[in-house]
Amino acid sequence: MRERTSRKRRATGSAEGQKGRWAAGVPRAGAAMEDDAPVIYGLEFQARALTPQTAETDAIRFLVGTQSLRYDNQIHIIDFDDENNIINKNVLLHQVGEIWHICTSPADKGVLATCYNKTSDSKVMTCAAVWRMPKELESGSHESPDDSSSNTQTLELLCHLDNTAHGNMACVMWEPMGDGKKIISLADNNILLWDLQESSATAVLSSSAALEGKGQLKFTSGRWSPHHSCTQIATANDTTVRGWDTRSMRQIYCIENAHGQLVRDLDFNPNKQYYLASCGDDCKVKFWDTRNVTEPVKTLEEHSHWVWNVRYNHSHDQLILTGSSDSRVILSNMVSISSEPFGHMVDDDELSDQEDQHQEEKIKEPLQDSVIATYEEHEDSVYAVEWSSADPWLFASLSYDGRLVINRVPRALKYHILL
Repeated sequence: MRERTSRKRRATGSAEGQKGRWAAGVPRAGAAMEDDAPVIYGLEFQARALTPQTAETDAIRFLVGTQSLRYDNQIHIIDFDDENNIINKNVLLHQVGEIWHICTSPADKGVLATCYNKTSDSKVMTCAAVWRMPKELESGSHESPDDSSSNTQTLELLCHLDNTAHGNMACVMWEPMGDGKKIISLADNNILLWDLQESSATAVLSSSAALEGKGQLKFTSGRWSPHHSCTQIATANDTTVRGWDTRSMRQIYCIENAHGQLVRDLDFNPNKQYYLASCGDDCKVKFWDTRNVTEPVKTLEEHSHWVWNVRYNHSHDQLILTGSSDSRVILSNMVSISSEPFGHMVDDDELSDQEDQHQEEKIKEPLQDSVIATYEEHEDSVYAVEWSSADPWLFASLSYDGRLVINRVPRALKYHILL
């Protein structure tokens, strides 16, 4: 059974009214359908964990993890049919606890990791584990089952990332370009590098490092750089951002007071090896050159509350997504610090004389940074934004009330970048 989702510019009804069903509001018969209009899906539970299925590059697919104290938690596999604007979902049970963080293997479509809460001896611990989804659900483009209640499936536990001696898990990172066998977890003030062995059934701790000093020494987030042969990661704790070499597990740079308040998230520019983005509770998004960290290269101040997420587009690094507790998602065009500050370059052989003259005029001065669009389909804090791993022009955002919104880069900008 496949149902059409809402394509209204704004979600209809309250958040509670959206839960547990497809978002209502199909355009009236004969109404023009906007190509750039959002598609909205409501989950039954609150949620804050979102990831694309990294190894799936043919179909548009996202995974969402729920947070429920009363019921078994779930992972919703969201397949988006871009041609028909239809969302299909499959649900996996995640019975061990509330999901705080989720990420997928870059090499194996069926493998994922979660950070989740577990109560033991009246204490709440945040743990991490690696899972495999059912074989038949590994690839994208699945239709929703006719009766979702009877078709809910369970995850296969591959291994725990044992944090007994290291504290609460903040997040898990896969080696970006690897074979899916190396994974890093951040637990309290510890960086833990794991080797997954025996088809990911065993996690062996290969090396670790501990954050030492004064102040708040608990990691809040981290990101593994796709550059430098995948030997560097960046971490955030309190207001500080640090770089680490995974071979020696030593610190290689430190940005103290990177933000005025807690740093929430980090992301590396996929095309410029020294460029790093950060965001935090001071409502700012900052861009850094890690070779000179005394001042940020650029600062964005478009949000009015904590910024939880920042993401570079995987293909066009001038496109920056941010999500905030102000309930807004902002798409920015940071072209001046991108890998193509003068716009998209083409070979001279491909240009006619007239096009050649136009190209020369275009090259004379860098394009201007700007906010492309502000998306206001959410009514609660936006805790996650992610680009699709299959379509560079499509992204998803997730707010705490369980509302998932799928949006596209405006068509005019897409063609401006490409042409």
